[in-house]
Amino acid sequence: MRTLRGLRTPARVQRYLDGLRYNTERGGATVRSPRRVMRDRTAHCAEGAFLAAAAFRVHGRPPLVVDLEADRDDDHDLAVYRERGLWGAVATSKFAGLRFRPPVFRTIRELVINFAGERTLRAYSRPISLARFDPIGWTTSEEDLWPVVEHLAMVRHTPLVPRAVARRLPRLDRRSYAAGLLGAPAHRRT
Repeated sequence: MRTLRGLRTPARVQRYLDGLRYNTERGGATVRSPRRVMRDRTAHCAEGAFLAAAAFRVHGRPPLVVDLEADRDDDHDLAVYRERGLWGAVATSKFAGLRFRPPVFRTIRELVINFAGERTLRAYSRPISLARFDPIGWTTSEEDLWPVVEHLAMVRHTPLVPRAVARRLPRLDRRSYAAGLLGAPAHRRT
């Protein structure tokens, strides 16, 4: 866990995550703890968010995660933080546009809307403190963190746009989709 002490700022946490391979879960679904992510040098969005939250905690920030629900797409998780009353986020994703956000957003909703460019985002959770999972050792567990993911899926999510509006949103065009996948693992791009 010494690595986490070196990740003093959200920008450093993001650089660390950007240096990891994207976990395509070829051997089956995983939800690695931060310790396993650092050892295996691979993470998908939930694993990256949990590692970022652990790094935040080491440096005195609360270990907060926000769950984003999507329609006809993968959900996404963010580690969120506040500086001077403004929200920012650290994230890993196979999509280029779903990563770091500087702390310039007044509310979680403002922050989340900034991630909605792909048009599939439909709802978001409030910030959830991973400290509630200290009893299962979420930072160092050798077991997959399914209880954390299940909790994130079960908490109340706030709709981002009314359903009638969401139904009328145009689908993402192929060029924008391809641009978002820049740098994504070639063997699993859906």
